Amino acid sequence: MRVVLVDDHRMFRTGVQAEIGQTERTGVEVVGEAADVDQAVTVITATRPEVVLLDVHLPGGGGVEVLRRCAPLMADTENPVRFLALSVSDAAEDVIGVIRGGARGYVTKTITGTDLVDSIFRVQEGDAVFSPRLAGFVLDAFASTDAAPVDEDLDRLTQREREVLRLIARGYAYKEIAKQLYISVKTVESHVSAVLRKLQLSNRHELTRWATARRLV
Repeated sequence: MRVVLVDDHRMFRTGVQAEIGQTERTGVEVVGEAADVDQAVTVITATRPEVVLLDVHLPGGGGVEVLRRCAPLMADTENPVRFLALSVSDAAEDVIGVIRGGARGYVTKTITGTDLVDSIFRVQEGDAVFSPRLAGFVLDAFASTDAAPVDEDLDRLTQREREVLRLIARGYAYKEIAKQLYISVKTVESHVSAVLRKLQLSNRHELTRWATARRLV
């Protein structure tokens, strides 16, 4: 099974490669890696893997943008490229976004190596694969006959800013957010400042109330 890893954290890619890339044991061969949207599209187009492990939050537009630009590869009837989202985020909007974009499944980074290999093979065979409870988000979203209302304020935020917003609203400290998202504390501070500016809020308490009111927590 030929696989491409798309994640903006090199250490995480290295860990996944070590976990699943022992071809004789797992049956998986990692044929390419990418750290942002442009790299991902280039590598996926060049290697035409069976499965792409795709992070949701990526520089250049996120996993949804990769899916959009790789739509012709997914639509190939003879040798389709399948996408399995692999992310730290368990937010409903992230799950629904990539599934609507064409991904065949969504698992969180708490998954074991063995289960990840199993998920890769299942996705390649056409199955839909989800971490526990995430499938409910998709079922709820697609069972609804009414389109979700557009939140213009929320749409101003990038995917990474939304994730930081959610963790701030849950009461996480900056250091905890940095550790969970594999970014620096300074980067967290920059994201918080951007969120406050875009939403025209003054502090994290107002931000928490804003997120709670929209049931983003």
